[in-house]
Amino acid sequence: MKRSRPILILCLALAGCATAPPQNGKVQVQWLGQSATKITTVTGKVIVIDPFLVNNPKTPPEYKKLEALGKVDLILVTHGHGDHFADAPALAKLNNAPMWGPAGMNQSVVTLGILPVELAPRFGKSGTITPFGPNIKITATHAEHSSELVWKNPATGKDETHVGGEPVGFIIELENGFKIYHMGDTGLFGDMKFIGEYYKPDLIMIPIGGHFVMDPKDAAFATNTWLKPKYAIPFHYATIPQLKGTPEEYIQALGASPTKVFPIKPGEKLEF
Repeated sequence: MKRSRPILILCLALAGCATAPPQNGKVQVQWLGQSATKITTVTGKVIVIDPFLVNNPKTPPEYKKLEALGKVDLILVTHGHGDHFADAPALAKLNNAPMWGPAGMNQSVVTLGILPVELAPRFGKSGTITPFGPNIKITATHAEHSSELVWKNPATGKDETHVGGEPVGFIIELENGFKIYHMGDTGLFGDMKFIGEYYKPDLIMIPIGGHFVMDPKDAAFATNTWLKPKYAIPFHYATIPQLKGTPEEYIQALGASPTKVFPIKPGEKLEF
């Protein structure tokens, strides 16, 4: 399928900016810091992934109120760490939207009473859901990370660590055939080669910060050798001192790669 060149939208704090639908049958991808991502599909469905917004130092101020996202139809969470899970339950309740996540994590979410079962559906790696009908498919993939769920017990006021299941990434295939691989948090693992060959993602959203995830060199190796996407958005960097990797280092490590990298800033949008 022939596709036009992606368009960068500089999203300023203007009325209606947060909810503006994509134009001309395009998919809209907005990065909001760390791995928080808002995807607006061709038919206007809104998917939010890893909503860590309110206390995210890189999220633009205008998005620190969850209402600024507009109507959200579906929430995806890659794992239980606070910088991915933090605002997901509140966003689910605000929109009466299901928060899909790893089976073990969502089991804890329901057991602890964080969300009712209807707002915390479960699925696992290689599982595919079609929440809006057959034209949008979301598949959970492997991720090389951990997934502890920290919950403040209202009875004691103390933090408790609970089972968070296993971390995942997501392959999101949209109505026009465009495929996004949101990698969540991960280190290198050999089955990235399988993911690249089997799912053939057009766009990868890839962690580059290092320490807890791939660094720019690792991310460049995965991009060039295994995944081979048309486009890449680097994320999960610069929110805490340990996440030292930069988009510039990632681009340099890629060398003469056919993958087009978009080192966008939090709040900016791309249309594909």
